[in-house]
Amino acid sequence: MATNTTITRPAPIIEGSLTAFLKSIDKLGAGAIPAGGFKGIDPSKYAPTIAAESQLQKDARTAAGGLGSLTGPQAYQQFMSPYQQEVIDTTLSEFDRQQSIADTARRDQAISAGAYGGGREGVLAAEAARGSQMNRANLQANLLAQGFQQAQQAASQDLANQQGLGQYQQSLGQAGQAQQQAIIDAAAAGEREQQFQPFTQLGLIGQQLAQIQPGAFPTQTVGYAPPAAPASPLATALGVGSGVASIGSKLGLFG
Repeated sequence: MATNTTITRPAPIIEGSLTAFLKSIDKLGAGAIPAGGFKGIDPSKYAPTIAAESQLQKDARTAAGGLGSLTGPQAYQQFMSPYQQEVIDTTLSEFDRQQSIADTARRDQAISAGAYGGGREGVLAAEAARGSQMNRANLQANLLAQGFQQAQQAASQDLANQQGLGQYQQSLGQAGQAQQQAIIDAAAAGEREQQFQPFTQLGLIGQQLAQIQPGAFPTQTVGYAPPAAPASPLATALGVGSGVASIGSKLGLFG
């Protein structure tokens, strides 16, 4: 028994768009490889990349390695004034001159009093000499201490300056590296968009086609009736025989 089949097709304009869309998908799908990618895509062109360290960062790290010389027990020595010994020698020389004047005045006083060379005068002279030597040693120690303190302060200040400079260089270097990283990331994003552009374009087209509401365009209904099955040889033979008998009967060939 023959069966009529009715096929409802979209409007020609929609059918043409769907056909072109599906052909484009088939073309892209034909490039699929077992690894899950596509032959037309090169992930290496947009692979994540870290920007190289800037020269300022390298210089800051190198300089930081030399800060140890500013923190050791001998760090102050390089900041000692080269004129300190001259200052000490000049100061002590002046002290000795003043002490000589004082000794002369004391001796003259003892001579005027007629006590020069006596036991009492000798004791006073010895005490005066001992006091002079102590004062001279204290003066020299104070001068050395002042030079040491000044050198220590200079060393500390230089260390702080070097650290501040290093932090400044590091900040500038990191800013430069971040800028280079942004440039690399932007280039990688652009390359990735270019690699995926055919898929993105098809995706957008597919979204638009999927949003077309049913009935927005007229449809076509086409009827289809399959051809009847061919007769069997037996039925054909019987049909031929029946036809011959009928013709013969009409012609009076069979009485």
